[in-house]
Amino acid sequence: MASTTAALRDAEGSPLLGKVQYWFACLFAVGWTGLVCAGLGVQFISWDYPCPLCMVQRMFMLLAALGAGVIVRKGMTGNISGRDYMMGWGLSLVACIGGGFTAWRQTMLHILPGDKGYGDPVLGLHMYVWAWILFMASVVAIGVVMALAHLTADREIPTSGAYWILGRTALWFVGLIIAVNLVAVFFEEGFNWFLPDDPTRYEFFYQVGILD
Repeated sequence: MASTTAALRDAEGSPLLGKVQYWFACLFAVGWTGLVCAGLGVQFISWDYPCPLCMVQRMFMLLAALGAGVIVRKGMTGNISGRDYMMGWGLSLVACIGGGFTAWRQTMLHILPGDKGYGDPVLGLHMYVWAWILFMASVVAIGVVMALAHLTADREIPTSGAYWILGRTALWFVGLIIAVNLVAVFFEEGFNWFLPDDPTRYEFFYQVGILD
């Protein structure tokens, strides 16, 4: 028992192991934002107009990224509390559960035999199916991270070097893609209150007379 306690103390005192949650939060934020970026690429390169459920899933993805961003931003100040970790991962967890339900809902709309689904498949699966898989995988990942928080969540994070550079890059990337997604939604929805269930064009350009 004494040897086990000593081992845990050594692990908790490890400078590298104690920063795992900060690095994972950076990766989590960049990963989800990258998925939204990939969706934007499909939208503008393949002219695959996202439906309202697709947009809701993107919002949950960005909310999950922002949850991790809370941890990154607090870590960049040099001091981060257990409350900050729990608030950040809690926000990401809620976002992943909400996004998973939304992706499941869209999958169920196209589950009947003969239904080709919405949009083109990617690697054999539609994007909303991939979204459901990744949302559920993230729920598991967050659970593992929280279970190991006593080993991987230091209260002090270096404020210089790779820690600061990666944190700042991750936050700027999240902010940039949020702005781009907002513009994309506005172009597709135009001045309407709601996005069409099956959009076929960018309403904004037709409403202002740029396209006929």
